Amino acid sequence: MKTICAIARENHFGVPALGVNNEHSIRAAIEAAEEKNSPLILLMMYGAHPDYVYFGKCAAEIGEKANVPVATILDHGPDFEKCVWAVRAGLTDIMIDKSAEPYEVNAREVKKAVELAHAVGMGVEAEFGHVGSGDNYAVDGYSNLTDPDEAVKFVEETGCDFLAVAVGTAHGVYKGTPEIRFERLKELRDKVPVPLVLHGGSGSGDENISKACEIGITKVNLANDLYRGMAEGLINNDISGNRVYGAYSFLTEGYKQVARHYMDVCGSTGKASLYDMSRPGLHGKSEKGNVKEA
Repeated sequence: MKTICAIARENHFGVPALGVNNEHSIRAAIEAAEEKNSPLILLMMYGAHPDYVYFGKCAAEIGEKANVPVATILDHGPDFEKCVWAVRAGLTDIMIDKSAEPYEVNAREVKKAVELAHAVGMGVEAEFGHVGSGDNYAVDGYSNLTDPDEAVKFVEETGCDFLAVAVGTAHGVYKGTPEIRFERLKELRDKVPVPLVLHGGSGSGDENISKACEIGITKVNLANDLYRGMAEGLINNDISGNRVYGAYSFLTEGYKQVARHYMDVCGSTGKASLYDMSRPGLHGKSEKGNVKEA
């Protein structure tokens, strides 16, 4: 993600980080990115697959055949042990999430993960402030927002490579209307030296996400809307009789439709051409193997 997010930060766009939980969703995400010529990050939850090492290697192998840059990250890793599993799985990056803990605990655990990840060439995403739940938005949407000055101290102390910030989004379906603190985000962009990440992209509003990416968000996490797209892809198609054999195609196209939409919203459509596909750390390969300087 270091190369992917650095170029996104320089060029004021965001890269969709799409939740995946099986081979079909991995392929759907990559196909959508190729159709949109967009860089891509795959969000891989530890419990999303019964064999996490196989899951990671599957994503890496498919990603290596892509014609766009692809990164893979452990999403919301709860502890150091899961970070080790992410290394074994062959992911490019790790997120360890101790944002609900006191500052000292969060900083200590992130620093420990950084030592592990950097030793094997992986990047680390941390969360400072706390992105809560959409169904408790009346509380979570207004508490534990990221303090810019403390965020600077946190990044310096831990050595993390990316920082997820709390600026008014929430995970899952919102009960209420999302309110993004753009002035706070601008201050974070100006002060924090590493790429910024927005969690809780689903349902946060296209205009809000586009503006956040223009201001300084370089990675936008998405899952709920993608899974909803899969469900609608099935619901909106006739699966009677033998048409049920097309179920996976309907699910995949529903996922891709949402993925393509968010690539437009985040501004990543067409941006894969900014990347030198020969650089180390990018899973994808260019179709002709040619080199392009960012």
